[in-house]
Amino acid sequence: MTPIRGLFQRPKKSGIWWIRYADANGRDRREKAGTKTMAVALYRKRKTEILQGRKLPETLRRKIVSFRELCEDAAAYAREHHQTDRERDYRADRLISLFGSRPADSITPQDLDRELTRLGRDRRWSPASYNRYKAFVSLAYRLGIESGKVHVNPARSVRHRRENNGRVRWLSKQDEQKLRGVIHEDYPAEHPAFQIALHTGMRRSEQYRLTWDCVDMERRQITIPKTKNGAIRYIPLNDTALSAFRTLKERTQGQGAVMVAGIGGHGVAKGDALKSPRMWFDAACRKAGVYDFTWHCLRHTYASRLVMAGVGLRDVQELMGHKTIAMTCRYAHLAPSHQLAAVRRLDRWAQDGRKSQNPTGTKTGTGHFGGQEAGGGDSGQVFVQ
Repeated sequence: MTPIRGLFQRPKKSGIWWIRYADANGRDRREKAGTKTMAVALYRKRKTEILQGRKLPETLRRKIVSFRELCEDAAAYAREHHQTDRERDYRADRLISLFGSRPADSITPQDLDRELTRLGRDRRWSPASYNRYKAFVSLAYRLGIESGKVHVNPARSVRHRRENNGRVRWLSKQDEQKLRGVIHEDYPAEHPAFQIALHTGMRRSEQYRLTWDCVDMERRQITIPKTKNGAIRYIPLNDTALSAFRTLKERTQGQGAVMVAGIGGHGVAKGDALKSPRMWFDAACRKAGVYDFTWHCLRHTYASRLVMAGVGLRDVQELMGHKTIAMTCRYAHLAPSHQLAAVRRLDRWAQDGRKSQNPTGTKTGTGHFGGQEAGGGDSGQVFVQ
């Protein structure tokens, strides 16, 4: 085959062929074709149309939008509508490093799955991390479709990884005593923050973005104006949480950010607003010997203790701010007394059944509970146990 100057691969050696040509007005055009054979056929077709003076499709006049541009738009959208203080979204940067300046409409579902799988293997991602990156790509393309920059969302065809959210790590009484001991000894100024997390169940971002205008000491209520789900949420304060807030209020005079540094260090001056507890919490857990425990586990502890105290799952859902009851049901197994009370209703049902079948208390030989043909009295006893 005679080489055609208007053919090229993008990216190089990818097997994805494009064509380049000048239209009747001298404007440069580029189109994705697919295989080399398809590229040759498309190139000859366009040349023929130009010679015949046919009008080219309007889609050819559209600017080629890069994957980088879509990611930048999605990162800006996330900063505006989601709870994040990051100047740059780390997901956008890593995704841009994968696909760079490739045209957004040239990326296939297979490309996404292959590259995300490779990156996840290198960085030892959990299925949840993989799904978060896939969701960000889907957001980028969805916004691109809304703005008319692209027409197809390849992320929709990428398989969702199954997440294992069944494990709940919560703080036992013994671990709590050890951790409190370390906090009192090494980080006494951070004890109110620990108390608030343990007795309100706030997410870390909610707690460390909280301002005093959202704390009502008289009504004993916190207002979260914008939660992870985008809705407003109200959190009641028990005596322990209220006492912790009073301690912090003395430190800040009740203005500005609630979570401020009680002491200097780690590049933070005393009284400065804190963005997270990482500067001290991880070190405290290591010293206390409480392993595989993060700040978010304090939220799990809050929910777990509510359930074990007999609070209904619907109430726990509202206190936690869960969007669906399914998320709250992860803690249902921590209420054994309620489950036992439920199954013991079968005891009463069985007893009522025996009374109705044998009102005189004598064996009839024909009843389901007393008769020998039905297994006698032993059969009913085994059922009850």
